[in-house]
Amino acid sequence: MNVAFERIKNGIFNENVIFVQVLAMCPTLAVTSSAQNGIGMGLASTVVLIGANLVISLLRNVIPDKVRIPAFIVVIAGFVTLLQFLLAGFVPALNKSLGIFIPLIVVNCVILGRAEAYASKNGPISSIFDGLGQGLGFTVALGIIGMVRELLGTGKVFGAQLVPKAVDPALIFILAPGAFITLGIMMAIMNQRKLKKSSK
Repeated sequence: MNVAFERIKNGIFNENVIFVQVLAMCPTLAVTSSAQNGIGMGLASTVVLIGANLVISLLRNVIPDKVRIPAFIVVIAGFVTLLQFLLAGFVPALNKSLGIFIPLIVVNCVILGRAEAYASKNGPISSIFDGLGQGLGFTVALGIIGMVRELLGTGKVFGAQLVPKAVDPALIFILAPGAFITLGIMMAIMNQRKLKKSSK
């Protein structure tokens, strides 16, 4: 139980994919124009992370070292294909809005990195929780960035009008430059908090 809690805590806080490791910048900047898209992408990646980590952990003693990376990619691609079929069947609007970024989960450095660094060296239960922690950290970060961008860019969050319509939104925040600005400000705030904690 302690291992499970530690892996989840690390994924969300200490080893957060976006705010700490600064990985997966392409989907982070591209799909976070709304909170719904950000959370949808995060949850999709979490499902693939958990599934791929489990299978790779179970096969870690069977896959030869020489072909481990291609083998990992085949496993990840299988889960991404299954996920895309499920999204197309049950949530077609989300599938359409995420577009090409769903198939690109196959080459997401976070998923391949966790397969190589953790799942291929640890047991299945620990690997499941590692995938869950990394996925939740990714989802939380994408959700927060998406909410900030959507609020500042449209005055809404999840379709609910939070800013009076009389106030003009800053449309730049739902465009590509707004993604860089939002991410940069949020990372600066987090780094400042870390510096304050370390100086105490």
